[in-house]
Amino acid sequence: MSTQDLRGLHVRVDRLGSRRESWGRRVSVHGWWLAPLFVVPFFSDMIPGSGDDPAATLAVEDTARIVGADLPLHVNERVEKWMDRFQTTHRPEFARILASSGIYDGMIREKLRARGMPEELVYLAMMESGLSPWAVSQVSAVGMWQFMSPTAIEYGLRVDEYVDERRDPVRATDAALDYLQWLHGRFGSWYLAAAAYNAGPSRVQRILRLHAGGRSGDEDLYWEVLDHLPAETREYVPRIVAATILAEDADHFGFAASGAEPYLFDRVFVPGKTRLYTIAEVLGIHVRVLRELNPHLTKQVTPPDEIYGVRVPVGLSPQVVTSLATGTGLRETAESQGLVNGATRETARRVLRAGPLLVRGWTATSDRVPPTAGGSAVGLRGRSPLGPTFLLGPG
Repeated sequence: MSTQDLRGLHVRVDRLGSRRESWGRRVSVHGWWLAPLFVVPFFSDMIPGSGDDPAATLAVEDTARIVGADLPLHVNERVEKWMDRFQTTHRPEFARILASSGIYDGMIREKLRARGMPEELVYLAMMESGLSPWAVSQVSAVGMWQFMSPTAIEYGLRVDEYVDERRDPVRATDAALDYLQWLHGRFGSWYLAAAAYNAGPSRVQRILRLHAGGRSGDEDLYWEVLDHLPAETREYVPRIVAATILAEDADHFGFAASGAEPYLFDRVFVPGKTRLYTIAEVLGIHVRVLRELNPHLTKQVTPPDEIYGVRVPVGLSPQVVTSLATGTGLRETAESQGLVNGATRETARRVLRAGPLLVRGWTATSDRVPPTAGGSAVGLRGRSPLGPTFLLGPG
């Protein structure tokens, strides 16, 4: 798409009167630490019955393409409609989401790059939930990536009384990218993969069989079968594309880049049934900070009968280790309140007595206690993908 075409697009959709001529420049965003986002009213206008415009039904030839993005960015009347809404009627909510997007943006993009997937898929999560791990839909889809329980469990997420990893920004992102990769492999198109993420792969496959001769592997197919998709899914990809265009050139459209600090943490392994409130007391911080770092701990307590990794602010994990090792704070709470029981009691006592031992090169893959070489005394301090991991291990 030519520079002149892009300038023309700006003239059509930009309601702010800005006349900047740069389009391709990308906005670098980083940061986190804001409270959960206000999402529901914003997205309630994007579900079936939210004002589909019959005039926005498009032929493929009416669609322009912006080159230079990993995700194909097709621009047509449906996309422009959402660009207009995000700058007018939905502007306050969209601006609010952009302002806090840096909390998880960097983490998600890093995972997308590692897999060779388009970084712009971060905006799929933005349209699903406003990038909020606290989001819950009317049909009980949960978390940033809006997993239903059966799909979450199928993709390895833990969903039980104490832990709901659909709310875990890290685990849920890994599962969502696994699912999107599988969908892309099935349909050969990121647009169709996104549609299947929203409507279900069987429904999209059936629509392609009935209305596209069973073809796949072409981004244009989404627009060809658009009118046969469920009402919400017809707007799904246009919203993602519109959000991508606006967010990637946020300054041009008058939106502030995110100043939120990124989702970073240390991880500490603690006895079962340890309350976040107890850890917060040891660290001298508000329990809200730990809730935001551990949204997947639904009862704000670690699951019983296991040693579990709790995320704490970067740099504070040694305080928890000291508390466990020296008989103060967490150790007193664990022993006095009987937070371990049965077969785990003696193991937990040895965990609490163990001294820290530096072990290099260990990469954390689970919040449960990792296996140890030869079953030797552990007391691990290693580095996880997002920060140090501290563990007083069984001897």
